[in-house]
Amino acid sequence: MKRARIIYNPSSGRETAKREMLGIIRVYEEAGYETSTYATTPESFSAQKEATRAAFEGFDLIVAAGGDGTINEVVNGIAPLKRRPKMAIIPAGTTNDYARALKVSRDDPLEAAKVILKGQTIKMDIGRISTRGGLVEEEGQISAPADARYFMNIAALGTLSEVTYAVPSVMKSLYGYLAYLVKGAELLTRLEPVKAKVVYDDGEYDGDISMIFLALTNSVGGFESIVPDAKLDDGQFTLLIVKAANLWQITQLAAQVLNGSHVNNPQLIYKKTSKVKITPLSDDHPIKVNLDGEYGGDAPMTFENLKQHIEFVADLSAIDVDATNAKIQEEFVEQVEALEATQHEPKADEKENN
Repeated sequence: MKRARIIYNPSSGRETAKREMLGIIRVYEEAGYETSTYATTPESFSAQKEATRAAFEGFDLIVAAGGDGTINEVVNGIAPLKRRPKMAIIPAGTTNDYARALKVSRDDPLEAAKVILKGQTIKMDIGRISTRGGLVEEEGQISAPADARYFMNIAALGTLSEVTYAVPSVMKSLYGYLAYLVKGAELLTRLEPVKAKVVYDDGEYDGDISMIFLALTNSVGGFESIVPDAKLDDGQFTLLIVKAANLWQITQLAAQVLNGSHVNNPQLIYKKTSKVKITPLSDDHPIKVNLDGEYGGDAPMTFENLKQHIEFVADLSAIDVDATNAKIQEEFVEQVEALEATQHEPKADEKENN
């Protein structure tokens, strides 16, 4: 029998996943997995360490139940490994961007677990960063430099990128998305561009920057219009560079984001790229890096897209065909057609009677 390990944050989302845990376990067992659980602790990287341990123990599926921060830790636990188990997610955070991208219920943990019963998965791109000059593949179990870190949804740099990790966890739990809006309004009043050099696949930008986004999905901070053409599995980041801008220009840009017209704004560079290197040009203002909503260190950093690196349980039939590799969608359609054909075939006893 296959084995699943549920790694859950007992304090995420007002403990909703914790309250539904017995029902969630039953769902995975119905799907054919002998299922066990692990509650994260206040220890640093608790979820990450357990994910690595479970992978080495040979678990077939690791389920991350919590906010995007918990999912990020589990991804970091298995992404460096040669043998990577499948992943599933049960969202229990504030914005749950990754659940939105995978079309997993963001409101009901039990319904989110039931996606496993559809038998649908997608191999998702994963971002890898390093403070070294280049990224290398190494022999053995670990396939990355010792300083490598991973993200599954968004890397952001600049003053506004500080908004998510600047909001205390208590505020997130009590006030949800409102806490982000309040903090964002506060940061806008002290917006200060930084000088940096950004090198990407087919070019570079050297100058003042207010914000940099590297997106792997089209769901960023609760919005799906920031990177409307993002694909989940094409090996490409969507790179957005917001050039030096004053408060009025930033406000205009934010308004355009709501309808997707920001892509043509002259204050914005919008590119597809598989690698990015970001180097500060001034020592006066460090460029902090936000990875999936948590502080991830300071630039300089090199970012690399690991194409189709981790296989996730998803509601593939609900994901827009333009958001995935066409071949995957074709294979899914073929699977559905084959299943329907099997269901309509006459049973053995019916054939005998005929």
